[in-house]
Amino acid sequence: MKMRWVFLLLALGLSPVALAEPAPWYAWMSKADGKIVCAQTSPGEGWVRLGGPYRTARCSAGPR
Repeated sequence: MKMRWVFLLLALGLSPVALAEPAPWYAWMSKADGKIVCAQTSPGEGWVRLGGPYRTARCSAGPR
């Protein structure tokens, strides 16, 4: 009986993890040289977000 409770609590505790999605990708452009990269977070100061969110690391799959 004790094991059933353990499995039930474990299943309830992990259920939100099963519903989690990966972070979206965005296209970023450098203010210095105009280079464009695809990243989930800002590459740093001097970058502006061009577009997104995208589903893949290539920023080629349509918006979410």
